[in-house]
Amino acid sequence: MADSKREIERKYEAATGTRLPDLRKVAGVSVVVHRGVSELDAVYHDTHDFRLAADSLTLRRRTGGSDAGWHLKFPVAPGVRDEIQAPPADALPGSLAALLRSRVRDADIVPVVRLRTSRDIHHLLDDEGGLLAELSVDKVRAERLVQSGGPTVAWTEIEVELADDGDPALLDAVEKRLRKAGVRPSASTSKLARALAETAPDTAPTSRRAQAAPVTAGDHVLAYVRRQAEAIVALDPEVRRDLPDSVHRMRVATRRLRSAFKTYRALLDRAVTDPIGDELKWLATELGAGRDHEVLDKRLRARLGAVPQTLLLGPATARLHIWSTAHGIESRERVLAVLDGERYLALLESLDTLLTNPPLRKAAGQAPAKALPRAVLKDYERLAARVAHAFEQPPGHDRDVATHEARKAAKRARYAAEAAGPALGKPAKKFAKRMKAVQSVLGDHQDSVVARDTLRTLAVKAHTAGETAFTWGLLYGEEEAAAAGRERELPQVWARASRPRLRAALKG
Repeated sequence: MADSKREIERKYEAATGTRLPDLRKVAGVSVVVHRGVSELDAVYHDTHDFRLAADSLTLRRRTGGSDAGWHLKFPVAPGVRDEIQAPPADALPGSLAALLRSRVRDADIVPVVRLRTSRDIHHLLDDEGGLLAELSVDKVRAERLVQSGGPTVAWTEIEVELADDGDPALLDAVEKRLRKAGVRPSASTSKLARALAETAPDTAPTSRRAQAAPVTAGDHVLAYVRRQAEAIVALDPEVRRDLPDSVHRMRVATRRLRSAFKTYRALLDRAVTDPIGDELKWLATELGAGRDHEVLDKRLRARLGAVPQTLLLGPATARLHIWSTAHGIESRERVLAVLDGERYLALLESLDTLLTNPPLRKAAGQAPAKALPRAVLKDYERLAARVAHAFEQPPGHDRDVATHEARKAAKRARYAAEAAGPALGKPAKKFAKRMKAVQSVLGDHQDSVVARDTLRTLAVKAHTAGETAFTWGLLYGEEEAAAAGRERELPQVWARASRPRLRAALKG
C-alpha cells in the first residue's frame, strides 16, 4: 500500500565552506538541533525519452535514511509536491506503476540517474520542542546511468522542508536569513533536473509545455486542444488517487476537446477528429457515472440535512447512506477499469498523433480574428434556437428535455469562446462568462430533474420495505419548486447573454 504526503520545500545553492546563519533569529524558531549525517543512495527511473522528467515528475528507489523505498513525486505548485511512497521492492510497485500509466503507457521504465547524498540534518524547533522545519546540507554526487561509467557531477545544496501542517511563512523567514548570509535559491527545481542537465546537457529533457506562441487560427485551436489533452493525462493519477473534483475536471477536459473538434471543424479535418470525438464521448460517459453520483449525493444530502427533525420520518438518512455507498463503490470501480483498459490508452495515443501531425484544413491558416468569431457565433445560433424551443414547451417532460438540450448547447458555446479567448481577448472572455451563466441555470434545472428521478426510486424502495415515504415526497416537492424557479430565472439570464453587443464585440 502506498502512502502519500504533501512536501513543501525550497532549495538553495551552497559552495564548499558555506556556513549556515544563526537560524534561532528566525521568528518562531527557539532551538536548532543537529540530527547528524545520513548517507542516502537513490536510483531515479524514467522512460528512455524522459517522459516523466518532461512533466517534472520524479520516480526513485532510495536506500538509506528513514524513508527507504520507492518515491513518486508529482508537482503541485512551485516548491510544492505530492510524494507517494511505497515499501522497498526490487520492481516498481503496481500502485505506483498505475499512477504513471497515462504518461508511460507501454514504454519501459529504466534507471537513468544515481544520486548519492551525504545529508547533514538540522531540525528547527519551536519553544515547546515541536518541529517547524528540517534543514539539510546535501553533498550530492550524481551519475548518469546511460552506460557503465557514465558522466558524473557533484554539488552541494541546502534544502529546507516545512513540517507537516507548518506555516509557509516560516520558509519566507528562513530564506530571508539565508539570503543575508549570501545563500541564493537554486536554479534547478529538483536534484534530478540538475543531474540530467549537468551530466548530459545535450540530452536533458525539456518541458512538454514549451510551445511556440500561436499565430494563425489553427495554432490557437491546437493550443487549446493540447491543453485539454495534457489535462486528461495529468488528471489520470489524481482520479486514481480519488482526489476531490478530479473525476469532474477530467470529464470536463474530455468534453472541451470534443466540443472543440465540433466547433472548429472548418479548421480541423473531420475524418481525423470525428473518430477521436466518438472515443472522447465514450470516456466522458464512463467518467460521468462517478461524477453524476458525486453531484447527486451532495445535493440529496444537503436537502435531507435541511429537513426539520419533526418532518424527518423513517430511516431516511440510513437509506440514503446505503444508496450512496453502493453507487459510489460501483462508480469508482467502473472508472478505474476504464483507466486500466486498452481502449483508453489507444485514445491517448490518438490524441498524441493528432498533435504531432495536426489535421489542419486550409482555413486554419486564416487570421484568428476572422475564423474564430465565425465559429463561436455559429455555436451561439445553435444555442439560441434551442433556448427558443425550450421556451415554447409546456411545463413537464418535454420542457425538461428541451432545457437539457439547451444546456449542452450553452456549454459548447462557452467552451468555444474559452478556446478563442487567448486570441480575441476580453470580448471572448465576457461572452464565455454569459454563456456560463446560462449553462449554470440550465444545469441546476437538469440536476433537479435527475434528483427527482432518484427520489422517486428511493421512495418506492422505502414503501416496499414498509417505511414511510413522506420525507422523500417532501424532498421531491422541493426539487420541483427549485426547477420551477430556474425556469423563471432563465429568461432574464438569457436576455443578458443574448445582447447583440456581446456578439458584435467578438468580431472587433
